[in-house]
Amino acid sequence: MPVLTTTIGAYPKPDYVPIPDWFKAESTLAEDPTQALDACEACHGPEARALMDRATREVVLEQVRLGIDIPTDGEVRRENYIHYHCRHMAGIDFARLSPKAMRGGQWSAAVPTIVGAVKGGTGFLVRDWRVAQAVTQRPVKMTLPGPLTLMDSTADAFYGDARRLARDLSLALNGEIRRLAEAGCRWIQIDEPTFARQPDEALAFGIEALERCFHRTPAGVHRTVHICCGYPDRLDSDTYRKAPPENYFRLAPALDAAHLDAVSIEDAHRPNDLSLLERFRQKTVILGVIGIARSRIESVAEIASRLREALGHIDQARLMAAPDCGLGMLTRDQVQAKLANMVSAAKTF
Repeated sequence: MPVLTTTIGAYPKPDYVPIPDWFKAESTLAEDPTQALDACEACHGPEARALMDRATREVVLEQVRLGIDIPTDGEVRRENYIHYHCRHMAGIDFARLSPKAMRGGQWSAAVPTIVGAVKGGTGFLVRDWRVAQAVTQRPVKMTLPGPLTLMDSTADAFYGDARRLARDLSLALNGEIRRLAEAGCRWIQIDEPTFARQPDEALAFGIEALERCFHRTPAGVHRTVHICCGYPDRLDSDTYRKAPPENYFRLAPALDAAHLDAVSIEDAHRPNDLSLLERFRQKTVILGVIGIARSRIESVAEIASRLREALGHIDQARLMAAPDCGLGMLTRDQVQAKLANMVSAAKTF
């Protein structure tokens, strides 16, 4: 069997998508995380949903054509992968924005404010998944931000207790995840890049909250967590300060013991000491083998070589290949070249 391939979440939006990614928006949009969505709906009305559906089908089919075994919906509906979910939760106020330094102080933004008890809504991802899944027989993976990452991208003016807030966020996410699972989605991923920056909090209560997100999901659902070390807001920038690589080693034993099936980590932008993989004795490791913040196209031989090195530390049945993170910063041509090479490399095993 070849090494299986997947994508992590975001895919470059087709040109006709009326909602820009947050990192490509003008500064006036970046100051207000609701403005891009409101402007889109005001301008396009019901047509906005049709455009999003069309774009979702397009990017899923493109991933399939490139040979990806487990594509995502491309997150084309999301102007921000975190705030897209926040808008569907009670207790989070987008009219009250609070300044906050995020990702270890790498940037500051005006973020939504938590003003009451956080609760899940009636559900929204099942429709997103069904649109994506309708065009392929391959399983489409759906992604959600995790509790600690949601906390890092909002301002708490209600709880004053990180553990209690993480618990309520995980319960709200659990409702959405269970609806997805009941509808038939079999690959569900929680994104927790904040784990890499806040390992103490992750170990103290974050992994417990992560497990609660997947509580009572049925057998056959691949419960995945993605943990990257952070990325700049533009390509080919070498000044961005990533989370320390040793934090993967700190987190690995607890993640391996958690009620999860797979752990996704980056390795292309900043290679790991691959002895890290030996810390995962039970979990599948989804290894990032193509860079998402660098324009250089990795060769088939380069990717295959890194996968071969990885297989010296983990069973092939528990290794998958993926980009380091979401692909939204790259052009479509760059993404197609990178993914095609990744698929070709994975098929050599």
